[in-house]
Amino acid sequence: MGQFPKSRAALSLLGYCYYHVEEYAQAAGIYERLVRNCPTIDEYRIYHAQSLLKAGSFPDATKAVSKIKSPQLTQRISMLKIHINYEQEEYEACSTLLDSCLQDDPDISIASAAVAFKEGDFDKALNMYLDALDTLGNQPDLIYNAALCHYKLEDYDNALKLVEDLIEHSKQDYPEFFHGSELSIHAPRNYENSSLLMESFIIETFNLKVAIEYTRNCIEEAKTTLGDMPQRKEHDVDPISLHNQALLHMDTDATSGFEKLNFLLSNPPFPAETFSTLLLQYCNYGYFDLAADILAENVQLTFTFLTQDLYEFLDALIMISTSPEESYQKFEVLSTKHIEKLRKITKDISEANATRNKLPIQTAIKALDDEIESYMPILMAQSKIYWEQAQYGMVEKLFRRSAEFCGDHDIWKLNVAHVFFMQQGNKFKDAISYYAPFVKKAGEKGMLNVPANVLANLCVSYIMTNQNEEAEEIMKQIEREEDLKRKSNSKQQIFHSCIVNLVIGTLYCEKKNFEFGISRICKSIEPYEKKLCADTWLYTKRCLLALAENISKHLFILNEGMRQEVFSFLKDIEQNGKGLPTLVSGQDNAQHSKVDIAQEARNLLDLFIKFIE
Repeated sequence: MGQFPKSRAALSLLGYCYYHVEEYAQAAGIYERLVRNCPTIDEYRIYHAQSLLKAGSFPDATKAVSKIKSPQLTQRISMLKIHINYEQEEYEACSTLLDSCLQDDPDISIASAAVAFKEGDFDKALNMYLDALDTLGNQPDLIYNAALCHYKLEDYDNALKLVEDLIEHSKQDYPEFFHGSELSIHAPRNYENSSLLMESFIIETFNLKVAIEYTRNCIEEAKTTLGDMPQRKEHDVDPISLHNQALLHMDTDATSGFEKLNFLLSNPPFPAETFSTLLLQYCNYGYFDLAADILAENVQLTFTFLTQDLYEFLDALIMISTSPEESYQKFEVLSTKHIEKLRKITKDISEANATRNKLPIQTAIKALDDEIESYMPILMAQSKIYWEQAQYGMVEKLFRRSAEFCGDHDIWKLNVAHVFFMQQGNKFKDAISYYAPFVKKAGEKGMLNVPANVLANLCVSYIMTNQNEEAEEIMKQIEREEDLKRKSNSKQQIFHSCIVNLVIGTLYCEKKNFEFGISRICKSIEPYEKKLCADTWLYTKRCLLALAENISKHLFILNEGMRQEVFSFLKDIEQNGKGLPTLVSGQDNAQHSKVDIAQEARNLLDLFIKFIE
């Protein structure tokens, strides 16, 4: 740079600095001045075009590139044009330009892979990224993109292998980003966004691992992965991480989740899933009016981010609250359409089997699995309309209609079990036949890997069919596994045995056998420091209130032994429930009462004392 006047050198350096701190508009302005002052130096034109491109000024970037004539810069000019077209999603133009470039350039191979990925040809993109890895070595961006291709191809095992390998290498190559886990959880280290963090692809890699685990329904593992990534202050968190935080913690902090999703929607660009996630979560929590408002206010986003099938599903779902009948009919239309597709695919499988050609068989089976996955949410939403009206017989009919195609699906079988359980009577045996395989399937993984409500309903079904020994064996196994779990992690709260006993106790209270039912309820919360919380207290106080109601109506007489048990229990709850909120999971924080569990226990105790007097 010594051959130029100092002022020109200073401008060039300033433009370079602006560019590398991502102040692209300022960089473009500096390079524009240099281009005017030095029209023969095409290097400045290159930098000017790159700055305009990064600033999002695509028409100006195109004009700037067109003015570069140096034959020595042909490849760089082509790459700039490709990048400009790529950012404008003009992939056909990208492909044409790529064909005219020197094919032995690794940058061209990587650009071709990126275009193939955008066009949905993930196999082609994967092969190109793997070739680039062979040529250039294990660069983080190439490994990540190869893993992403595996993910898009639903090859989750290979995607996860690449992701985990990349994380392990990152711990060695970028150890400064992995110190946070060694610090106190009360003072976690926050990392600033930097060029080094971007270069490492650590954040993208962790988010891809989260996506793989979420897709596999390993929700707790996904939450752990999200917590393991380098933590940043809220204003530094990237949109994908923010979306994943909102989605994964919706069950424990829905209010914060909705705030994050709405923030993303108001600050584009945002992850493509944001719009559908927000709508589905609003519906999941029964905020159908808010979902309807979001749809009405963002018509353009509806066309951009929702498939026709998803839009029709949401349209039917939102209508549940205002017109269940019309909603049911909309779901019926969707169900009929999917069942017709399922029948056609089943026929294709039969025809492919006749030819004994493996590829068509595999393709048809994959299509069948995908179609069933698309149909299941419709079936669940449609059946929920009858479920909410306690018309369990009608729900059973819906499931029987879909048994031909969905009978092997775990969600289908689990919900059939719930339907039989709710119909009670002679349906308990049917419920057992569907619940029991879930326990057997857990095998060596243990009872604690089976949802607590499944274990509770199975135990109740055994009790109601005079198979008490089977129920007791399940409960003993749960307690043994909980004891082992507590020994390995004394601070962890485990609620399986508590939920099972609460459900059994509630069943006996419903049958007016309060003496046994309340005894079960009281024992289910012990030890209090491990099992007393808003959710368990909710079901406990419901049974106690049912007991109080029956005493007030002279339908039940509280004997001395039971009186002492109830009084002692409520005093213990009062002692251990100080400061514990009565707000249960999923309730709006704005509605949170200042009354704690201790106060409610005291109120119940006063109520029972008045009855005795």
